[in-house]
Amino acid sequence: MEPFVTVSGPTVSLPAANIDTDIIFPARFLVITEKRGLGRYAFHDRPDLTLPPDVQILVAGENFGCGSSREQAPWALVDRGIRAIIAPGFGEIFQSNCFKNGILPIVLSADTVDRLHAAARGGEPFTVDLERQEIRLPQAGIFVFAVDPARREALLSGLDEIGRIHRQFAPAIADFENNQRTAAPWLWSTEQGAPA
Repeated sequence: MEPFVTVSGPTVSLPAANIDTDIIFPARFLVITEKRGLGRYAFHDRPDLTLPPDVQILVAGENFGCGSSREQAPWALVDRGIRAIIAPGFGEIFQSNCFKNGILPIVLSADTVDRLHAAARGGEPFTVDLERQEIRLPQAGIFVFAVDPARREALLSGLDEIGRIHRQFAPAIADFENNQRTAAPWLWSTEQGAPA
């Protein structure tokens, strides 16, 4: 996963509330399991929600990503280049899946998000800085946001769920494997050094 430190550029405004994961990634495309190329299906049935090709930041409405737990929704957004989504609130599972796939979901008050929608519609460039935990706009100012420290560190380091677990528990995993090699050597291939 690509590390997220700072993302800058044009921003798109999608102010409608309750844009669910079926709108983001229609169900009929769920048979596609490869992540690469899913971006072409993002908002496929909603031409009014089409994302310009150079946009990495999205300002969304309340409860963005509600509905089903389909992970293909953030996969499609990542494949389209989206790295940050700002909204008054997110569907809980979608928000978690964003963090796991390299998207920073930022929750701000509805009033603040309304101001950011106006700035995005006006063409003002945004900078989302995860290190400083702030959104900077040349005219509208600076907006500070909060993010869970563990998720922040994972995004800054470019760690997906497996990478984060490995970083946190690598010594314990190595100890377990070494103990298992001694206690149950028949489970390990001597040629490959891995479970048979």
